[in-house]
Amino acid sequence: MPTDAAKFPEMPAFAPERLAVAGLTLSRGGLVLVRDFNLELVPGDAVLMSGPNGTGKTTLMRAIAGFIRPDAGEIRIGDQTPAVTAADTLGWLGHADGLKPGETPRQALRFWSDMAGQGRQPILPLMRAMAIESLIDRPAGRLSRGQQRRTALVRVALSNRPIWLLDEPAGPLDGGGRARLADLVAWHRARGGSVIAATHQTLDWPNARRIDLGAHR
Repeated sequence: MPTDAAKFPEMPAFAPERLAVAGLTLSRGGLVLVRDFNLELVPGDAVLMSGPNGTGKTTLMRAIAGFIRPDAGEIRIGDQTPAVTAADTLGWLGHADGLKPGETPRQALRFWSDMAGQGRQPILPLMRAMAIESLIDRPAGRLSRGQQRRTALVRVALSNRPIWLLDEPAGPLDGGGRARLADLVAWHRARGGSVIAATHQTLDWPNARRIDLGAHR
């Protein structure tokens, strides 16, 4: 998976992790969204999950992250449950970008980098890789949706966690933003990381597995 590694910063190595999902069933309001779902994710993997609205993409991502409890089945990261290990192994991006309108990317990313126990040195190189370094001191409320999303993707990278869970990561991105996202994901995978993305967009990530959740109801 070729990528221009020179534009990405050096970051501390993380321990690659395996993710296993077995026999997972999820429901909401009495409606079964996902039934008997199985997935194995190894270091370097990328999985693109698609399906019409209501097929459970976000619910499945939240279950893997440990936010909700499945009706049946189990999820393991290594030999632990997400409830035990998620904080140390998962980088999460939901529909919201996690930016306050009055704060700048510099302020937000410093906060998240400190929360993750990472140094601040990678902030500017990662922003440069996502082509938003000139916006570092612009209040988030004055950023476009695509610029906010790129900032949120920098936040995920700064977490330096081996498994990324990205819910509609390319939703507000233009073609250039999707290309930058692809480079970011390729860099992460080359380091031994893995990615699961729920998406309505067509994302061209090399050797990514594609799963239609509509087949698991």
